[in-house]
Amino acid sequence: MHSEILKPMVALVAWTLVMLLWMLVTRLPAMRASGVDLNTLVGTKAADADGRLPSKVQWKAHNHNHLMEQPTLFYAVCTVIAVSGTGNGVNAWIAWAYVALRVAHSVWQATINKVSVRFVLFLGASIALVALTLHAAMAVFA
Repeated sequence: MHSEILKPMVALVAWTLVMLLWMLVTRLPAMRASGVDLNTLVGTKAADADGRLPSKVQWKAHNHNHLMEQPTLFYAVCTVIAVSGTGNGVNAWIAWAYVALRVAHSVWQATINKVSVRFVLFLGASIALVALTLHAAMAVFA
């Protein structure tokens, strides 16, 4: 028997890979257009591209980085919930809400990027993560 909470976890991994692809198909041509030669880059970091590439191109890269940050907590807490046997029902729905908010955050940041809306989406996802964390704590400490 599997836990339903595994589905939103896999969905967010898949979405992260979509963002990786979107970042690559926009960033690599922008790098070429701006004269960046991958063969000559030594010891640079992704943030170095912020001054050389158009902001709209970098928004995708920034979002991909964001998907490597807070969602790591989501994966950990969902794993705890799945292992504790409480990954169905309300916890699965909260996890889906988290994923939906993160996808909306990604699309918004990668296209329009008005920070006030992005913040509301991030805040909603963070509230869902807090709820999942509380439920995980109740499952393992009860």
